[in-house]
Amino acid sequence: MKPNYSPRSAELYADTATPVLPKTDMVLDLARTAFVVIDPQVDVMSPNGLAWAAVGESVTENNLVPNLIELFAAAKKAGIVVAVSPHYYYCWDHHWRWQAPLEKFQHDVGAFDRKGPYTVEGFRASGADFMEEFKPYIEDGKTIICSPHKLYGPQANDLKLQLGKQGINQVILAGMLANMCVESHMRDLLEAGFEVAVVRDAVAAPKLPDGDGYLAALINFRFMANGVWSTDETVQRLLGPA
Repeated sequence: MKPNYSPRSAELYADTATPVLPKTDMVLDLARTAFVVIDPQVDVMSPNGLAWAAVGESVTENNLVPNLIELFAAAKKAGIVVAVSPHYYYCWDHHWRWQAPLEKFQHDVGAFDRKGPYTVEGFRASGADFMEEFKPYIEDGKTIICSPHKLYGPQANDLKLQLGKQGINQVILAGMLANMCVESHMRDLLEAGFEVAVVRDAVAAPKLPDGDGYLAALINFRFMANGVWSTDETVQRLLGPA
């Protein structure tokens, strides 16, 4: 599904007609490729989520949820490894002695909150739960559901271990928030030697007076990722021409 940008946004997010950086071509080897989705959760992807006021415009413009459904389906059809890196906070996480602005926002509103790691009390249909549209793909007994990351990157969870044990060194990244968790996962995976492509219309970010997080992420993806693809292009790379 195509992005639903306004004319002004389309111009703002369009790739430059005269790029200076050299073009790279990441060629998928499906035997060593994983589709990794960051935070496919209600609080950041649903109008019912606690962060919707900040991220809703970007989620809607990018057709994020329909695009992720298409990508999940294509990844499953292609038979590649699929992994989710979720974001959960427990009661003790609310007692950190210092916090950065986004951390403070999340803790103040209760985003991604769970009762604890050993209970699902109150979890189903909460803001920390997965989007209903994704559950057939995530809860199929094959998708890797990693331990939670706590700030932005995967340094505190088991994503890299799980990918390594599957012989993965190519990653297709999507999810939320583009300029925080997605970019941080991208940076850490790149530093660990993975080849990483980001699906540009399967991510979204806050758009606030403080700044346009989606634009900030898009600029850095262009500088650092091995590929910056659309959903349509990613599906074609996974499944071949329609």
